[in-house]
Amino acid sequence: MGNSEMVGRVLRRLKSDIRYHNRVEHIEVLPPQEARYDDVEGLPQNIMGYLKTRGIKLYRHQCRTLELLRVGENVIITTPTASGKTLAFNMPVFETLNEDEDATALYIYPAKALANDQLKTLQELEKEFKIPINPAIYDGDTDRSKKPWIRDNSRIVLTNPYELHLVLSWHFQWEKFFKNLKYVVIDEAHQYRGVFGSNVAFLIRRLRRICNFYGSDPQFVLSSATLANPEEFSSKLTGKSFKLVSEDGSPCGKKHFVLYNPYFKGKSKTSSHQETKNLLLLFVLNDLQTLCFTVSRKMAELIALWSKNEMEEIRPDLTGKITSYRAGYLAKERRRIELGLKNGILKGVTTTNALELGINIGSLDGVIISGFPGTIMSTWQQAGRAGRGIDESLVVLVAFENPLDQYLMKHPESIFDKPHEHAIIDLHNPKIVSGHLMCASAEIPLKNNENWDEIFGEGSEAHIEKLQENGLVKRDGEGFVYAGDKVAAFSVSLDSISSDMFRVMFAGRLLEVLDREQAYREAHEGAVLINRGETYLVQSFNLEKRVINVVKRDVAHHTQVVRDIDVEIIGEGIRKDMGDFSIFFGDLEVSEYYHKYKIMSYDKVHATKPLDLPPLKFKTKGLWFTVSDDVRDELEKAVEGKEVFEGGIHGVEHALISMIPFNIMCDRFDMGGLSTPKHPGTGMATIFIYDAFEGGMGLAEKASELFGEILTRTFELVRDCRCEVGCPACIYSPKCGNDNKPLDKRGTLFLLQRMMDMIGEDHGND
Repeated sequence: MGNSEMVGRVLRRLKSDIRYHNRVEHIEVLPPQEARYDDVEGLPQNIMGYLKTRGIKLYRHQCRTLELLRVGENVIITTPTASGKTLAFNMPVFETLNEDEDATALYIYPAKALANDQLKTLQELEKEFKIPINPAIYDGDTDRSKKPWIRDNSRIVLTNPYELHLVLSWHFQWEKFFKNLKYVVIDEAHQYRGVFGSNVAFLIRRLRRICNFYGSDPQFVLSSATLANPEEFSSKLTGKSFKLVSEDGSPCGKKHFVLYNPYFKGKSKTSSHQETKNLLLLFVLNDLQTLCFTVSRKMAELIALWSKNEMEEIRPDLTGKITSYRAGYLAKERRRIELGLKNGILKGVTTTNALELGINIGSLDGVIISGFPGTIMSTWQQAGRAGRGIDESLVVLVAFENPLDQYLMKHPESIFDKPHEHAIIDLHNPKIVSGHLMCASAEIPLKNNENWDEIFGEGSEAHIEKLQENGLVKRDGEGFVYAGDKVAAFSVSLDSISSDMFRVMFAGRLLEVLDREQAYREAHEGAVLINRGETYLVQSFNLEKRVINVVKRDVAHHTQVVRDIDVEIIGEGIRKDMGDFSIFFGDLEVSEYYHKYKIMSYDKVHATKPLDLPPLKFKTKGLWFTVSDDVRDELEKAVEGKEVFEGGIHGVEHALISMIPFNIMCDRFDMGGLSTPKHPGTGMATIFIYDAFEGGMGLAEKASELFGEILTRTFELVRDCRCEVGCPACIYSPKCGNDNKPLDKRGTLFLLQRMMDMIGEDHGND
């Protein structure tokens, strides 16, 4: 049976079978696309010979990338998964290395598996092109005895940001490499956003400073998924200007994209996870080789287990063709599964997002995405795994019962229209800036004749003075040098802002490291902590030593911390008028009081226990707006209810935060909020939305810029939800410290409508 017939048969079942058809909210048919080729002049004979022998014709975007790099531009490529981006950046790199026998290139990957995959490709190209480049991976797993040879002989080095962060401290060992560095390739660049991306942005600036010291000025090539702000993002990540290559010249087959909603009636008898298992069985039984993405390692394991158990009763011969895949498996086992997918032996694999990125597993017939993965970009990355060349393929997105998932089910155009997600990098967080200035001073002294502001942003001198006050740098003739006791890079984590870290210990070994807020929220005394799908019980929480001791326990309950929040406005906010409505953006101080926690089984509270923790205080950036007494009076006259106003502003706060990740690539836990009927700083009912990070992270700032669009989507979310009084799909929040009380859906909808009316049509879409 042909591929299109198998896809057609499954689609017919989804449309007609009583078990599925009500749940199908929408089917989008993405038409096939023919290849669009172009010619490029002047390629070296060895590269031309390789292309001719392999029958490779260059796609339009591959040629465009080469042409731009030849004239000295920096390039960001945003064509889809499996469109040939790797060849697009490898070809110009090899052309340069062919012409200049001293030239070098640095490839930066966010994951080791990607670097391993790319190394094989580079070794094959080296052999085919007959150019001696000795490509090599240089990371924490590289044998120490091989590192000196790699530094002296490898002309393409593959690494990750964590290793580069340490390498820069020893740059004098890399003089030959950095002196001749022509290209820096940053693959899967969209991974560098938020706290991690902001740290990597300064890491890249330190790299450029060292290159400048050795007399080189490399070009940058970024490969990324589709973004709403590719040029802004790439410029903030590297400090350079970029040309965008986004027109895809590669061919693809017809793709059927199904939006599948177990909560089509507002509630469901079957969980999204069980529905996912049923779909996986349907696909595999109809001979569609399928990759099923899940939201956690535990669900990847469970859905595979349930599927295998059920398949044993139906088709025992297919049981062994289903397995799970995730980080944490031995490398040998992961390679075996990857090969099984590539050669077609495996028919159904459940996975976390570990297989979302560009690991080479070939293309498949079907993809099931169990729960919206947090961004439309990730959705398309995962969906892009389906489709063998020009064959038909089938993708199903299974919704969970949360606001973003349910919004997408009711508004499919949000997935299939132009990109709307902004990747945020913040270059102003004082802790991040000062940490990397300290590292830079340890690498090369910060000289007085250097333009520090140009490299590290405005206000660098003030950060250096603060470092000097703390004894971390000292003045030394021409400038400042590092004065700390340990390697500077060891003091700066790329994954966090806070240096106030807690170690979680199990049986005498380190299980994980948490910052203070995570520790308060997830690992307080008595908490049930989940790590890699295993459950642990917190036995002791030592605040002075920053040590948390846990024991492994299989428990049927979970814990949820309860907190109170105070927000203080520091200084004047920047006002933005939108019609008759105003929002403010500025500096805030947040105080969080963690005073008790609940022991719960599903939604049922079994007990409440007290906590004795000092308050968590931090300065951040946020937006806020007020609700006038007149609007309050209008609401209380129009809608009956004891707490309709307090429940309404609380619902507006929750719903806005739940929809911010739609436009800004973040997790709802990256944002904090407070709604209060009378705030001392404004004298009025006020709603605050702020970055849940010390110093801010640029998220609330971008939200203030896109507020009209976010408000419109929030109104649509609450309006279209089928519930009557509010539910997890619209105004409930899983992180609410007040137990989702009070909440009033009618009050929320009234206030959102009133805000929309005040803003007017001209400001509804920023």
